[in-house]
Amino acid sequence: MNSVTRKFFILGALFAASGVLLGAFAAHALKQSLTTGMLGVFETGVRYQMYHAFALFVVGWVAQLRQDRLVVNAGWLFVVGILLFSGSLYFLSVFSMPRIVFVTPFGGVAFILGWVSLVIDLFRVK
Repeated sequence: MNSVTRKFFILGALFAASGVLLGAFAAHALKQSLTTGMLGVFETGVRYQMYHAFALFVVGWVAQLRQDRLVVNAGWLFVVGILLFSGSLYFLSVFSMPRIVFVTPFGGVAFILGWVSLVIDLFRVK
């Protein structure tokens, strides 16, 4: 296993584990203190974190086959997306920080650019 693959497998596993932990935390501890709307916001953050944790496994697998710059960029864009998109939703819902939502779209753009990078790389495979 090459170092890029290993890195993205580890990050994927850490983000998946923390996603499960945060989901359980929301379902049990936050259910009483958050409004239904804010609980939904938190759960959206968890959902996108989990999707992109698995996307990091895909990036690791593709990087095992070919260690192209676009593949590596896709992985880091997914990491940035998780931190900005999901992270801002966690802060918004738990700490009532409405000004943090200006960060959320940047995370969404990072997710989109990550997927586009991965698709472009896969189209270049001969």
